[in-house]
This record gives sequence, C-alpha cells and structure tokens, in this order.
Amino acid sequence: MNASVNCSLLAVTGPTASGKTRRAVELSRAFDGEIISADSRQVYCGMDLGTGKDLEEYDGVPYHLIDIVPAGTKYNLYRFLHDYAEARAGIVARGKLPVICGGTGMYLEAALNGLRLPQVPENVELRESLEGKSLEELTSILSSMKTLHNDTDVDTCKRAIRAIEIQKYYEDNPELAAAVTPTPETDAVIIGIDIDRETRRGRISVRLRQRFSRGMIQEVESLLASGIPADDLIYYGLEYKFLTLFIIGRLSREEMERKLEIAIHQFAKRQMTWFRGMEHRGFKINWLPWDMPSDEFVENVRSIINQSRS
Repeated sequence: MNASVNCSLLAVTGPTASGKTRRAVELSRAFDGEIISADSRQVYCGMDLGTGKDLEEYDGVPYHLIDIVPAGTKYNLYRFLHDYAEARAGIVARGKLPVICGGTGMYLEAALNGLRLPQVPENVELRESLEGKSLEELTSILSSMKTLHNDTDVDTCKRAIRAIEIQKYYEDNPELAAAVTPTPETDAVIIGIDIDRETRRGRISVRLRQRFSRGMIQEVESLLASGIPADDLIYYGLEYKFLTLFIIGRLSREEMERKLEIAIHQFAKRQMTWFRGMEHRGFKINWLPWDMPSDEFVENVRSIINQSRS
C-alpha cells in the first residue's frame, strides 16, 4: 500500500453516469489498490452493456466481483457480503488498498457496516401461500413485518416474496437475527462523485444511445436465446426489464426507449436518496466534483485521507 495513504478501505460512490469507475481506477493507480465492485448486476456474466461494465476503463487495474456468476441466477446481499469479505482479505494479504466502487447503495452500506448475514433457506410452504398475490399485497405484508426504508425489496413480486421469506426466517430464529450485528468500518474513507442533476440526466441519455448503438438489444436477445427465461431477465430491472419486454412483443421500440430512459433517471434519483440516507445514518461522504481534473482529484482524496487520520 502507498505509504502516504493510511486508511483500511477507500470507497468510491455516486449515481449512475457520474464516472465512478474511472475515478476508482485513478485512485487505485495512485494508492496501489485493487477494486471491488459493489454493483448488484455486474456480477453476471454476459450482462455487459446493460450493466455498464466498461471493462476497458480498468486498463490493467485488478478488479473483483465482476463476471462471477452466470446470468439467470439470483445473486443477493448474503452472497455479496461473503464474496466481498473474501476479495478484501485477498487484497489486504497482497499488501494492497481495497477500493470498493459502486452505486448499489445497499451493498456499499452493508460492506461499510461490516454486516454479516446468515444464509436464509427457501420456505416452499410460505412461497406457495404468497404465490398469486399482487405486488401491492406483498408490500403490505412486508411493511407489517418491518419498516421499509426504500423500495428495493418490493420492485417485483419475486423480490418481495424473498424479502418476506427472509423476515419470517428472522422472526422464527431470533437468535440468528440478534447475531446480525454490524461492526462498522472505523478506518474507511468514502468519496462521492458529485454531479448536478441536469448534467447527470444528459450523460444518462447520451450513454443510453451509445449502448443501443453498441448492440445492447442484441445482448439481451442472446441471453434469451441461451435459455434464460424472460421473467428472470425482467427481474434484473432497468435495461434488462424493458429490452426483454420489447423483444417479447409487450412494448414497442418507442415505448421501450422512452420508459427505459425515464426508469434510469428515476433510478439515479433513488441512488442519491440512498446516499443522503447514509449521511443521515452517520456515514461521512466526501463529495468531489465529477469533472475535477484527475491529478487534482487524486490529491484532494489524499488530503481527505490524511485529514481523517489526524
């Protein structure tokens, strides 16, 4: 690890299209780090354009938790925390700085909190009893079991059923729920990429058009042709949801593009809401302008790290 940088973990976050990956790469180069992705969809092989992997941006900087499971599987917070802990331990063992980068606020916050979760098995009987209920009904059931801080658990019926299943498991096994006690990182520095709303919206629109021109529709067609059920791709949301609905004939091309762009803008807004929530929950996010020159950005982060240790 770079001797002039003294922190156990560096986190780089911000909304979609803010340039997080490029900044994480710059910091990893400057501070001898390796990147751990905190993105809930970049874990899937073959889901490249829709998740914005942009692997060329890493340019030799080692990265982890990208392309680690087949598309069509259900990756979750439990698996992420296990894989994150494993990746981080390896980076530290190599004497490098772990740099966690991503916009999935739930993953990022759980990692920074040092959260560890027990594996929750499937409850077939419960699932069968919930099958056929509307998303509104499932949301009501989950709300009666716990306080909903966001809509991540209830954006699809499958996610809502799984969230109810997990909550029921904790209710039936209170000793395991009690063991889910976070041990927050006390030596982590969080850098947020600050981008104004209008610039962010413009970059989202441009990037979306670029991904269409690079073959994003063909990517989803290939995933469907490989045998992945349409419902599984719809489950992943955003690009995969709307492109699948277009391909299977439930949306016109015009409807798909319009609804997808709106959904991505709404997603970026929800990301910012999560980050503000993190700040309310006690996390110090050091926001730096998205368009700051690279050298200046690195030196600002170095100064922030040094100040956090003084």
